[in-house]
Amino acid sequence: MEIFDNTLNAEGVVIVGAGLAGLFCALKLSPRPVTVLSPTPLGSGASSSWAQGGVAAAVGKGDSARAHARDTQMAGAGIVDHGISESVTAEAATRIEDLAQLGTPFDRDDFGNYVLSREAAHSMNRVVRVSGDRAGQAIMQAIISQVRQTPSIRIVEGITAVDLARADGRVVGVFCRKLGDRYVEPVFIRARATVLAAGGLGGLYATTTNPPSVRGHAMGMAARAGAVIADAEFVQFHPTAILTDRDPAPLATEALRGEGAILVNDQGERYMAQIHPDAELAPRDIVARANFRQIKSGRKIYLDTRKALGSRILKAYPTVAQYCFEAGIDPATDLIPVTPAAHYHMGGVKVDGDGRSSLPGLWVCGEASCTGLHGANRLASNSLLEAIVYGARIAEDISGLEPARTTLHPFEGISWDAEKGAQAEALLRNLPAVRNLRAIMTEHVGVERDAAGLRKALRGLDELEHTAQGVTRAYLNMVTSATLVAASALLRTESRGGHFRTDFPETDATWERHTEITLPQALAIRAEAAG
Repeated sequence: MEIFDNTLNAEGVVIVGAGLAGLFCALKLSPRPVTVLSPTPLGSGASSSWAQGGVAAAVGKGDSARAHARDTQMAGAGIVDHGISESVTAEAATRIEDLAQLGTPFDRDDFGNYVLSREAAHSMNRVVRVSGDRAGQAIMQAIISQVRQTPSIRIVEGITAVDLARADGRVVGVFCRKLGDRYVEPVFIRARATVLAAGGLGGLYATTTNPPSVRGHAMGMAARAGAVIADAEFVQFHPTAILTDRDPAPLATEALRGEGAILVNDQGERYMAQIHPDAELAPRDIVARANFRQIKSGRKIYLDTRKALGSRILKAYPTVAQYCFEAGIDPATDLIPVTPAAHYHMGGVKVDGDGRSSLPGLWVCGEASCTGLHGANRLASNSLLEAIVYGARIAEDISGLEPARTTLHPFEGISWDAEKGAQAEALLRNLPAVRNLRAIMTEHVGVERDAAGLRKALRGLDELEHTAQGVTRAYLNMVTSATLVAASALLRTESRGGHFRTDFPETDATWERHTEITLPQALAIRAEAAG
């Protein structure tokens, strides 16, 4: 064990994660001092930067926040919190203006009105976009520029939070690892308010559209500290990741289908037209399952943009076009091979309307949280909206508080083992145990699940944790999050939204509610499955 005195005082607020939710929160907290922790160079490791569609907001003629809320509730399959959906959609237009004032170059027509896209399960064009499919990148560039110009925001890059520190019943900071050239150096960051905004868990699956660092670390860390987790079983699989040998898989935005692109199999059959009245614009869970079943039956599936867009795709959706060209596909003339991929986690750390978790001193926003907005299936482009709404709400809540000062010895309840930096990188990228975990989740806790497969997954996760126990807490956070998802999926004996049980294929009205679980409860379920 290495004894160290690397203690950094965050002067009030520490934000773990540098995606849209975390950085927007930091800006809204200004001029209050804030320390933002980012494991990668600012913006490069955040899912927000990869978002193609845009931000859903009722800013178009004939639209309304109430209509947006209704669409959100319909997509969420009966368990969206109506009060949350109504308040978030009502706040959307204000937050869009915030982003515009920060320098986001949203697409506009000759009259200055927003150019809006339509995506799945929206009743009208509602998605505010940038250059067709570059919203996330453009928004993050604007936000990062403002963050770097804000003196009250201190950015610490190359540091990974792995544990929450607690004292006197509240969260008082984070334990981190700083990846150096030779050793993984432990650091304790003391804070009076901790905001967890470190993303979802798509990387727990073998095929994902999420950045490599997004592997359930935030939810795992919070659960191990005692936080209540909500709706963990609901994982959204995007129907149209481009099928290449890249990991993560590049995304073909839903806006393409909003423009009329269709899905066909290798026999030329447009199968979605027989499955749902909205065909390719059905809710994501329905399209993802249809694609999954086509592939499972031995078919190859494709996104056909040729008639709807033709050569216009090259300028209208340059990101998708570039991904295709890199894979040897000309999207103007060729079919685009696609596959479902883990994309978004509707569940997460349970929070209230102000972003407060069940742990005093800990706020959570972005994909790491479960606000009640998404229910069982997220409405397209509501994720960036939720990020900015809750980033602002948390900033306002923290600004009105003066948490009591708490002292904590950095070693309380924790021991650190020095590790070679190269070894720590391997634990997150190339370790066989990580590959096995991703394979387990994909095979047994994926688009379709059943009790036998979920129990097999839990047994496998139990074995992985015990064989790798004591290696790193970052890896333990991954296993913890995977366990929470699998255990919650086993508990919910019905099918709803992103959670589909082949042994319980119908929706059950008695399950029209959120699920809540703690880590001890999930571990008990795992232990029972492991026998």
